[in-house]
Amino acid sequence: MFYREAGQFKTSYRADQAMFPILQDRIGIALLLAAAFIVVPLTASDFVIDSFITPILIYSLAAIGLNLLTGYTGLLSLGTGAFMGVGAFSCYKLTTFFPGVNIIVLIICSGFFAAAAGIVFGLPSLRIKGFYLAVATLAAQFFLSWCFIRVPWLYNHNISASIEVPERLMFGIPITGPTAAVVTRYLLVLTIVSLMTWFASNLIRGRIGRTWMAVRDMDIAAELIGIKLYPTKLLAFAVSSFYCGVAGAMLVFLYLGNAESESFSINQSFLVLFMVIIGGLGSLLGSFFGAALIYGLPIVLRMIKAQFGLSVTAATLEHINFITLGTLIILFLIAEPNGLARLWQIGKQKLRVWPFPY
Repeated sequence: MFYREAGQFKTSYRADQAMFPILQDRIGIALLLAAAFIVVPLTASDFVIDSFITPILIYSLAAIGLNLLTGYTGLLSLGTGAFMGVGAFSCYKLTTFFPGVNIIVLIICSGFFAAAAGIVFGLPSLRIKGFYLAVATLAAQFFLSWCFIRVPWLYNHNISASIEVPERLMFGIPITGPTAAVVTRYLLVLTIVSLMTWFASNLIRGRIGRTWMAVRDMDIAAELIGIKLYPTKLLAFAVSSFYCGVAGAMLVFLYLGNAESESFSINQSFLVLFMVIIGGLGSLLGSFFGAALIYGLPIVLRMIKAQFGLSVTAATLEHINFITLGTLIILFLIAEPNGLARLWQIGKQKLRVWPFPY
């Protein structure tokens, strides 16, 4: 009886089209943000924050970027890992050229380099689509991965061919490097992810988002009603790559601390794609659900092993993880193609009419 629209009157179209038109949704989001910004830093251990919550937030942002392209525009991409790598290596070079600039500014700026790469490798989408576009983006993945290894300038000719994050301060507090506190890095990641998720939500609800969805549903009909397909598709690639680039920069500078080219291999692209499939295509909330499930699944399996004292090797545990993940993908594609986000939506709809039959 507590999740109802009854008695909540709207006096303008702006109020009716608000991001959270129901009062209970606004209260729930406020409580969730309060818990994330206040309760988690005060109660959760550094291990939980650094090993579980922070990477889930980062991968959620990457999944949002891919969802904007695949879920909302209908363009399949297998180069997400490469675009994340462009953001990471760009941020590393920017810290070299501009050591006095705030690292948060450089992380955001690195997304523009990833957006430029996305536009270049998104040019084939003007002529091809479907499976052929996926192959084209796969070629981008391999080409950029080759550059991350074979172009020593990208990693400052480091002998190990890896990115080593320098220490940077903000208001006298270390935010990157080995001395940066786990909670500090978590709060920075949470702030960036929250703001960029809010921006993406407004973007897809506006004119640009509607044009993307029109192209996704039927590109020929969208062109007939006046939508310019080429700029629309390239904009989708640019925005998607921008989000992936920022996620890649945060993955290295605010989580890992150092990275090699293998951190942005084809496996990373498939991992983010699986997050989008299981979480739900065309859903920002589904990106968070998918990231939490896929990244948290190996951790849960290791906890089960430790809790019951099972004598299972690490290789066997990894195989079980792959089998479970593949099974979940097949089940969701058959039973609920719209993923966990659709299950969440169905649950909310049933709650709104409870206890009456639906």
